[in-house]
Amino acid sequence: MKALVIEDDQDVANYLVKGLRESDFVVDHAADGKEGMMMAASEDYDIMIVDRMLPGMDGLSIIKTVRATGNQVPVLILSALGDVDDRVEGLRGGGDDYLTKPFSFTELLARIESLIRRNRQAAETETVLRVADLEMDLLARTVKRAGQNIDVQPREFRLLEYLMRNAGQVVTRTMLLEKVWDYHFDPQTNVIDVHISRLRAKIDKEFDTPLLQTVRGAGYMLRETA
Repeated sequence: MKALVIEDDQDVANYLVKGLRESDFVVDHAADGKEGMMMAASEDYDIMIVDRMLPGMDGLSIIKTVRATGNQVPVLILSALGDVDDRVEGLRGGGDDYLTKPFSFTELLARIESLIRRNRQAAETETVLRVADLEMDLLARTVKRAGQNIDVQPREFRLLEYLMRNAGQVVTRTMLLEKVWDYHFDPQTNVIDVHISRLRAKIDKEFDTPLLQTVRGAGYMLRETA
């Protein structure tokens, strides 16, 4: 599992990173809000742990921006602001849980595990994915855009499903190789380019608004353009 810790207090950050890694998490750390926002937008995480008071960009702004893209990654807010109004504001702002400092790592880990478990259960029960007028039925294994059936091959279906589940986020080539092809190394082929090209021809070519975007130097993103 992969966690993003956005925390400017170095001692707290070290404590979190060390504990999470000992609990078998892969952990990325950002010490300011802007860096954290960039990492949240460019990587795929199972959990985000976000401090409220951060330099560059405050924690609630990060969470609201992440939610605005359609990203439903579980977010645990970690803050010294512990009043009821502060907790309510954090939860209404898009946080899934709120833990005040000082905290017990055992409790934090239990809350993280609960959030991840709940998110996975919700994902497993989801049977239809939608991005703009593009629709994927996971049970019937069908794809439609604007009501028109689109014929996709099994690998294209898996690729599109991953892009739709991460709509509004940059999906890197490494992420696609690992999640769609089950490769944990770079095969040094153009397999991704070929499948992206085929998929784009099927879901975008006959329609006015393109959905599958290439983010130069970063990867790909599925989103509705203005």
